[in-house]
Amino acid sequence: MFALASNSAAPTAEILQGLLEQARALLHGERDPVANAANVSSLIYHSLPELNWAGFYWMKGGELVLGPFQGKPACVRIAVGKGVCGTAARDRRTIVVPDVEKFPGHIACDSASRSEIVVPVFGNLGPGLRRGDEPVLGVLDLDSPVTDRFDAEHARALEQLVAEFVRATDLPG
Repeated sequence: MFALASNSAAPTAEILQGLLEQARALLHGERDPVANAANVSSLIYHSLPELNWAGFYWMKGGELVLGPFQGKPACVRIAVGKGVCGTAARDRRTIVVPDVEKFPGHIACDSASRSEIVVPVFGNLGPGLRRGDEPVLGVLDLDSPVTDRFDAEHARALEQLVAEFVRATDLPG
């Protein structure tokens, strides 16, 4: 059994470091992509305060398709380049949105969301690929009912967590 260690009164850096350590332990010895994505989504959702959604979208047939998540039911398909998730996938970069009302084309799956962070999930380098050419396999998406919930510190920590997830998981592509 895995016990979540969370202290919402702790400093952000401490919470994020603890999240990364817990993710490593949770992922250790398991390679299944669905199991790992489900557990990482749950870990994030229950470890970071002030979230109303945490989960993955996977690239399938040229669009993002809903994967394992925690929170209210969500949009099932998102076109690349649309909303925060589609923009992060298209631009191959983490996007922090302090106020979703000010993001052009924001897709409101949950009307309570006020801020968002989306981290691309990159595949491994295959033959003939150079650093920066890794395929985008999907995105990790976190939503909050609080404006200005995420910052550069969250972005760095979540990028590390996604990299750990990719190393520990047998992902297609």
